[in-house]
Amino acid sequence: MPINRRTILPVVGAAAIVGAAGYAGRRLWRAPLAAQAQNPAQASTQAPPPAPAAPAQPTPSGPQYTARTLGADSAPVKVHEYFSLTCTHCAHFATAIMPRVKQAFVDTGKVQFIYHDFPLDQVALKAAQVARYLPGAEYYPFIEALFASQDDWAFQPGEDYHASIFKYAALAGMDRGTYETAWNDSALAQFIVTAQKQAETLYKIDATPTFIIDGKVFPGALEYDDFAAKVTAAAGD
Repeated sequence: MPINRRTILPVVGAAAIVGAAGYAGRRLWRAPLAAQAQNPAQASTQAPPPAPAAPAQPTPSGPQYTARTLGADSAPVKVHEYFSLTCTHCAHFATAIMPRVKQAFVDTGKVQFIYHDFPLDQVALKAAQVARYLPGAEYYPFIEALFASQDDWAFQPGEDYHASIFKYAALAGMDRGTYETAWNDSALAQFIVTAQKQAETLYKIDATPTFIIDGKVFPGALEYDDFAAKVTAAAGD
């Protein structure tokens, strides 16, 4: 059945998602964590706590569970980005800021991006599942294409999200069978949501995008000069 309206993720605890008003304001906050969050200026100076111990259950296996990165593993600065494919601020960063960041820092070997799914709704979750079924080399171009055309596939009244997302997956080389497998992969969906809940608990993330640079948490779509300054500071230059 095609998803024709955005629905709140039912498995992310009691957190609610701001609806149409949140989109109109071009800021997507999650409640009640957003109401309890610290002042962003304070949060940005705090180092995240150590990662939790590995869970007792078997670790999922398969390429769809591996880390999604952009840039050299040897890059001295690691930037963790928590994003939702239906977040307008994430789209702004991806389309207006990231091209300059990529040219100046990623392509020069100074920064590696590590991507973390933080879906704000069911549509973003499904799109994230599909993205993870693409080969690693196609991941970044695919999410960039979705961000660049977000108004076309994510916000049209009466949109058939299943059909519209497939158009972009097909352009990335995904066949229909793989697409259906990705769309219906409940284990992968649970994996993404579990990681999201851990990020909420560990790093107090309640908005997208959020960046962790050199152990410091920065919520919001950073403009280029601000991002460059934080990366430079992290590199010790």
